[in-house]
Amino acid sequence: MLCHTALHRAAEVARHWAERGCPVVIHVDARVKAWSYDTMKTELADLANVRFSERFACEWGTWGIVAATQAASEVMLADFPQVRHVYLASGSCMPLRPVRDLIAYLDARPRTDFIESVTTEEVGWTIGGLNMERFTLRFPFSWRTQRWLFDRYVALQRRVRFQRKIPKDVVPHLGSQWWCLTRQTLSAILQGPDRKLYDDYFRRVWIPDESYFQTLVRLVSSSVESRSLTLSKFDFQGKPHIFYDDHLQLLRRSDCFVARKIWPHANKLYRTFLTDDAEAQAGREPNPGKIDRLFAKAVERRVKGRPGLYMQSRFPNENFENGRTAAPYSVFHGFSEVFENFEMWLSKTTGSRVHGHLFAPDRVEFAGGEAIYNGALSDSPRLRDYNPRSFLTNLIWATRGERQCFQFGPADSQTLNPFIAMDANAQISVISGAWALPLWKSNRNFGDIRREAARLQKVESETLAVLRQSSTKARVRIWTLAEFVESPMEPLQTIVDEISPRSLRRLTEAPKMTDLTGFGQFLQNLRNQGMQPVLMGDFPAGDDPRPASASRGRPYLVK
Repeated sequence: MLCHTALHRAAEVARHWAERGCPVVIHVDARVKAWSYDTMKTELADLANVRFSERFACEWGTWGIVAATQAASEVMLADFPQVRHVYLASGSCMPLRPVRDLIAYLDARPRTDFIESVTTEEVGWTIGGLNMERFTLRFPFSWRTQRWLFDRYVALQRRVRFQRKIPKDVVPHLGSQWWCLTRQTLSAILQGPDRKLYDDYFRRVWIPDESYFQTLVRLVSSSVESRSLTLSKFDFQGKPHIFYDDHLQLLRRSDCFVARKIWPHANKLYRTFLTDDAEAQAGREPNPGKIDRLFAKAVERRVKGRPGLYMQSRFPNENFENGRTAAPYSVFHGFSEVFENFEMWLSKTTGSRVHGHLFAPDRVEFAGGEAIYNGALSDSPRLRDYNPRSFLTNLIWATRGERQCFQFGPADSQTLNPFIAMDANAQISVISGAWALPLWKSNRNFGDIRREAARLQKVESETLAVLRQSSTKARVRIWTLAEFVESPMEPLQTIVDEISPRSLRRLTEAPKMTDLTGFGQFLQNLRNQGMQPVLMGDFPAGDDPRPASASRGRPYLVK
């Protein structure tokens, strides 16, 4: 057992092993205070089959861990000649099944070594670290306490193309530190004639505890099973998962003999497993794969979070979020200008929540004129504009299960245009040029109308350019005002079918369209004043808003 913290728990586990016929050799990190070490020795002094080995400083990624393992293994082989298998564990490991199950399991496999051992070049073992370079470069500095020196020395070796020579017949392997080896294999490694050569080489390998025994066992063992009998799970950063009391049933399902890493204050786990009544079925193979799916989901949840959820404790970087918003929603450009009471009609037809202009400059136009909406959202434009992205994502998250629709136009705040265009949940329907209808009906000086029309056309042109980019992920439909007015039912039917696909309702009537008589002349007046309205399409200049169908005469052929 390699121990460095929570020695009182390590002592409990050591007593559990020793009282059930398993000799225990304990190594305590040299950096542990003397009084803690002495207390542990006193607690276990009554056990004749417990030993303590020479102490080494065991800093992560350094040779000290291998030296500690060697020293403890030598004591085990020398003092307990009846031992056939040596099981390496840490002070935070805990047996999950009765000791007699492990003894019977190893008795049935007297010549088998259990150690995870995979080739470095063929298997991607490392996560965010050095791979083959850990064997070909030198690492005299600690990665944790001497990071600057570590990085600079690695960079220097790369620059001068330095490479260490790997000892003859050695094929670098990596694997879990927690193994179970036979006496023959372990003694062949520790007492072999080339041990000094191998020790000198691995002393400057990075993280040698993951490669020393894993590599050398391939030279001396006749039967290797590349797996560990210890349940040890790691997250996406390569850090071990810690097991707590609420993991009790999970640990039982694994059928593994030992688990690591147990939280020192998991009293329920220690009470449950450090008894002879621990639940298990003798002869069953350890199967950590049974809980791999749960761990994979946990890692995915930790890395990606829930779709569209932004929290104070986990705010993802740009483009690393798991979905920009939590649910589909619809954005309508120009529909409330073309139709009277469009919001009420759409809400009644589709059963969705239809807002006004959420990004209007004067206030947030929530459905029903509400001042406070789901998610504690205020209709204050100052609060909304402080972080408009969070405003929208909070609205969609807080109303999951109900389709949200809102109006938008060039007079609104345009900050979120790129965000919405890149959101796969967004359905954007645009009637370009519809912003001119309120100007036409306004009682303003025509010079002011012309200047405002020029400004709004420029803003909408920029918006359409964003929506038409090849990188746009939203579902975008764009009609000019002229083509929409000519045939409004087909676009409306498409929009309704997408919002409520299960209804399969065929529209029999459209919302009441605003009277467009004289609008064509208004556009002509803008042209006469030097402003060129181009986003409305081919709108007729007369009083009839519908484009005149060209009468065609007798066809003729030109040769």
